[in-house]
Amino acid sequence: MREWISAIECMDLSGLPGSLMGVHKRAQREGWLKRRREGIRGVAYEYHISSLPNIARAEVLLQQGKFKTSQGCFEIARPTLEAHDYDREALWSKWDKASDSQRSLAEKWLPSIQATDEMLNQGISTKTAFATVAGHYQVSASTLRDKYYQVQKFAKPDWAAALVDGRGASRRNVHKSEFDEDAWQFLIADYLRPEKPAFRKCYERLELAAREHGWSIPSRATAFRRIQQLDEAMVVACREGEHALMHLIPAQQRTVEHLDAMQWINGDGYLHNVFVRWFNGDVIRPKTWFWQDVKTRKILGWRCDVSENIDSIRLSFMDVVTRYSIPEDFHITIDNTRGAANKWLTGGAPNRYRFKVKEDDPKGLFLLMGAKMHWTSVVAGKGWGQAKPVERAFGVGGLEEYVDKHPALAGAYTGPNPQAKPDNYGDHAVDAELFLKTFAEGVAMFNARTGRETEMCGGKLSFDDVFEREYARTIVRKPTEEQKRMLLLPAEAVNVSRKGEFTLKVGGSLKGAKNVYYNMALMNAGVKKVVVRFDPQQLHSTVY
Repeated sequence: MREWISAIECMDLSGLPGSLMGVHKRAQREGWLKRRREGIRGVAYEYHISSLPNIARAEVLLQQGKFKTSQGCFEIARPTLEAHDYDREALWSKWDKASDSQRSLAEKWLPSIQATDEMLNQGISTKTAFATVAGHYQVSASTLRDKYYQVQKFAKPDWAAALVDGRGASRRNVHKSEFDEDAWQFLIADYLRPEKPAFRKCYERLELAAREHGWSIPSRATAFRRIQQLDEAMVVACREGEHALMHLIPAQQRTVEHLDAMQWINGDGYLHNVFVRWFNGDVIRPKTWFWQDVKTRKILGWRCDVSENIDSIRLSFMDVVTRYSIPEDFHITIDNTRGAANKWLTGGAPNRYRFKVKEDDPKGLFLLMGAKMHWTSVVAGKGWGQAKPVERAFGVGGLEEYVDKHPALAGAYTGPNPQAKPDNYGDHAVDAELFLKTFAEGVAMFNARTGRETEMCGGKLSFDDVFEREYARTIVRKPTEEQKRMLLLPAEAVNVSRKGEFTLKVGGSLKGAKNVYYNMALMNAGVKKVVVRFDPQQLHSTVY
């Protein structure tokens, strides 16, 4: 035990002056026992603790873990916690099983108990400490005392868990209904099926099986609670399949700030919910292929037709590159559908999984334009097309509101599905000319609407505003006349006979006969295959 303390240490003790000069003057006045300090330069003194006033001396002894009495100096006992004193895992398990109100109550008491502990460690009497803290936190002093001593056998980091009242959890664990393992396995085998049976019917079948096999089963409510405790991922995988399971994974958040305008475009088809009398007289629901800029979300081009087909995709792409040109680093994302991933557009792409891939197939138009193809994911045999940004344009508040529900098309709207038909369903079909005019106006309104909540618009700008700003910084090259002609005409690799004849397998046939073409320059030229470009609507005209 240290018996000598310096004047600086005396300054921090209760009842003594707070300056060196004041400590020295009081020591001289009261005749404190002192000695010269060794190992320091100059003259400095330290004082024996027996000379200090009673309050200051008690404070020093408490700090050193000693206490002096008439019977001698005693070591103050400190609680020591061994690793085996209590099970920390069980203690915190009780915390996890506690209700929100039980945890809130424990958290409410913790600050007052910590404050009490600190006051007691500083030498304040227990009565004073409990009364002071209880008054500050407006709690009962006796309850505070009980709570304080309740946690003393636990380490301070575990006090919160030790304060949890476990009586509610105990009551919940008093009785556990019997549930034979065979009965439980029978229930989950019935419930976890792709047919997604209702739980009530599964329980009815369980009751029949239990009577037959003599199983002990709980009530339906208890069994349902057991079902609800199953792992959600397992339930979704068994009842809804792998594709639904993937939807439990949070969507990846991507940034487009590093892209240039027109650097990356994506496309998809949209089936309109409007009856339109097409140019041939048929009443149809048209389908439009859209191209959208990924960075700015602006709709760049579109073509409307009777279906999603090669021509609408190809011609809409031609509209885009003709108007906005081709960037140096060009990327395209589309679905791997029969219409979009056809060989005339994407032929030669190494990861194309549609149609038979032949080495002598001509390169698709997208690749000839220098674009790099990207396909939407296919998970468990189902596409993940909603990953494309253009899908947002087809959702709530999107193009359906701007086009299909336009007042000019009133009476022709079909509703989004057969269960949501409007009262005027089938009143009439609008003419194709009116529909296309209204459609163009709707797309223009969609692009021009301000306050878009996207990364680039920031809740202020429109898609048009952002595209105009970003496109000015994009390096592009205009398509050549040859490239424009290529976009107008699809291509097919055909075999050439020794006579210079070749046959196109596109278009219709007359009594099984296809269109045969002849070129004298190919006669005996030793060419076995050529790439032919043609207009599908003029197969009886010249091909290239």
